[in-house]
Amino acid sequence: MFTLMSDPISFEAYLENGGPSFMPTQIVVVPPLVLASLGSKTKRVMGTLNGHPIRLGLLAQAGGGRYLMINKELCRAAGVQLGQHVRLALAPDPEPDRVDLPAELAEAFEAWPEAGEQFERLSGSMRRAVAQHIATARQAETRARRAVELTERLARGAHPFRKE
Repeated sequence: MFTLMSDPISFEAYLENGGPSFMPTQIVVVPPLVLASLGSKTKRVMGTLNGHPIRLGLLAQAGGGRYLMINKELCRAAGVQLGQHVRLALAPDPEPDRVDLPAELAEAFEAWPEAGEQFERLSGSMRRAVAQHIATARQAETRARRAVELTERLARGAHPFRKE
């Protein structure tokens, strides 16, 4: 759980179809006045979606503006569906580069410190992708296997998702 560092900006929006063409999903377009209040340099936000805590990136829209990508898991957790109006409260993320590690990945980095060092050299979005890839596995065995595979690749200095 997290707490907002500054007063959040609250607004209502419509949960609609959108996202990049290769990954259609649900989005919330952030109104221009909210973006201005968040600050032009804000790339990641934290807050709530219908009272459910969120930490998300502000993604650029074609033609200007920004949106939040709301995946199906988050929709279920927040109790929202495509086509509904949603309530959001957003503030700039005070730790935009922070990545919460799944237990399996943290344990693997203890065994392979050099992999942890390589992990820290990755971009914030790549670190989040690695952590999410492991954390979203439903079975403990799958999470452990993914953590070992990705950690071995990182320890060799290889790309975490490319098999050699």
